[in-house]
Amino acid sequence: MTMAFLETAQWNAAAVTPLAGDASARRYSRLERGGDTAILMEDPEGDTALFARLARHLSGLGLSAPRILAEAPGLLLLEDLGDGLIARLSQDVKAELPLYLCATDALVELHRHAPPPGLVTATPDHLAQMTDLAFTCYAENAGHPVAPRVVQQATDALREALSLYAPDADVMILRDYHAENILWLPERTGAARAGLLDFQDALVGHRGYDLVSLIEDARRDVSAITAEAVIHHYLDATGLDEMPFRIALAVLGAQRNLRILGVFARLARARGKPGYIDLIPRVWGHLMHDLSFPALREVSDILSHALPAPDHAILQRLKAPCQTP
Repeated sequence: MTMAFLETAQWNAAAVTPLAGDASARRYSRLERGGDTAILMEDPEGDTALFARLARHLSGLGLSAPRILAEAPGLLLLEDLGDGLIARLSQDVKAELPLYLCATDALVELHRHAPPPGLVTATPDHLAQMTDLAFTCYAENAGHPVAPRVVQQATDALREALSLYAPDADVMILRDYHAENILWLPERTGAARAGLLDFQDALVGHRGYDLVSLIEDARRDVSAITAEAVIHHYLDATGLDEMPFRIALAVLGAQRNLRILGVFARLARARGKPGYIDLIPRVWGHLMHDLSFPALREVSDILSHALPAPDHAILQRLKAPCQTP
């Protein structure tokens, strides 16, 4: 099927180089044909039509999502935006801040526009329910099962915090907005210098969601100076009140980091990817920072008795069933 797709698109004679994938079942390859390149996305489990629709929406806003060159069920041929991931480029301390400010500009521009139709809305209830993996995968796989009533208490408390401090859902959120999903495109201008990847799980949600995803990165440490500059840059561009927005960031960050704990534990157990366990201490650190806000005191109190801290023994237990990839 893939070869027939490439033949129809006239890329069947291209040289193929596999590229690193993400946490999903998607596969990526770079195709090279007479000096031209393109990216082949193969996603047998996903909705490639949705990715294509969202890519066109983002491009229509003047943002840099890859152009769709050809499409078929489970297959997309995409514009090649290059290899300039800001995760790699921002290892230079001097480069980190301008790269992250550009990534913030892309969010500012995205949030000036209504979300596309047909996306699920990330209501407080929806977001709170998404944290169940912290209990069913992280705590369970760590050997610390959590009683159902405690899980319900934690979910209810988080839902209440989200309802009070981050109830708005009025922009498109890309959901996995971090340095390994953003490319630096210096030949472009303004917000279009940030190349956007991995947005097929987009929702309608709170405008702080992707910002906290950017600065509370599970895969790399973002300097405190850069994180503060990003927040101030967004606030200056949007005119939002600072303290309510910072509280919303903490509540959304807690939700996101709880879910990531569970997702990484599940990836290690179900897909044999123990490398994700090495990222858990950073995620835990982000979670503890978020839970230090008074708005999350009730959530913090419940979780302090429900979830084990990722010490060496816990991490080894989470890794134990995994096969080395």
